[in-house]
Amino acid sequence: MSNIRHIVAVASGKGGVGKSTVSVNLAIALAQRGNSVGLLDADIYGPSQGTLLGLPAGTRPDVQNDLLLPVEAHGVRCMSMSFVTSERTPAIWRGPMASGAMQQLLTQTDWGSLDFLIVDMPPGTGDIQLTLAQRVPLAGAVIVTTPQDVALLDARKGIEMFRRVEVPVLGVIENMSTHICSKCGHEEAIFGAGGGSSVAMDYETKLLAQLPLNLELRMASDQGRPLLQTSPDGDISQRFSDAAAAVVAQIDAQTQSAPVINIFDD
Repeated sequence: MSNIRHIVAVASGKGGVGKSTVSVNLAIALAQRGNSVGLLDADIYGPSQGTLLGLPAGTRPDVQNDLLLPVEAHGVRCMSMSFVTSERTPAIWRGPMASGAMQQLLTQTDWGSLDFLIVDMPPGTGDIQLTLAQRVPLAGAVIVTTPQDVALLDARKGIEMFRRVEVPVLGVIENMSTHICSKCGHEEAIFGAGGGSSVAMDYETKLLAQLPLNLELRMASDQGRPLLQTSPDGDISQRFSDAAAAVVAQIDAQTQSAPVINIFDD
């Protein structure tokens, strides 16, 4: 853990908003900026990073000196619950057991030296989120939401949770901001408009990106071929790259604004 410079949680108040897709593309965007990056799939009940990274079913990590070695894909070191369990075996665990599993994946993996570790959190504000926030030195959290009122309500709860445990909220990513027709290019805000920016403004944080509901992104995710690899110059890839740059800038600003305490001997 001491060799990891910054740990960033990617969280959402509710499921189905695209948090895992954002996590993997944010990790790759950071790696493409020259950083050494790890990705922890902490969604114990629904791990998906193996699929999103295109790793075959049954992928298992090697073990060295009693530590798990992360699986590398697309320039990112990844560890997931799906690497140590059967693909069809559900994690029917109570909160403390799930939190313990997350801690083991985090602390018993030989991450090596990392500039960033992106943690793909489970949705909600339960035991795993609290355990991570209280026991891991998080540089900050990124909140993923859609513009829909129900998602925004839960996104606010997520921000409130991180604030209560004194974890900085680095910003909000609004996914499915609009739908762009693949035939005619018409763009429509089918889930509402302005929700992500409203939440960011209310909590005095950044709106890091607005991502459209896009067929190419969905297909790339299902095929395990992240869009930043298959279409690095595309509009959505650029939005992920801009979001990664904004996350780095936010963390750098926090580091520079931290007080310096000089201790002198009398």
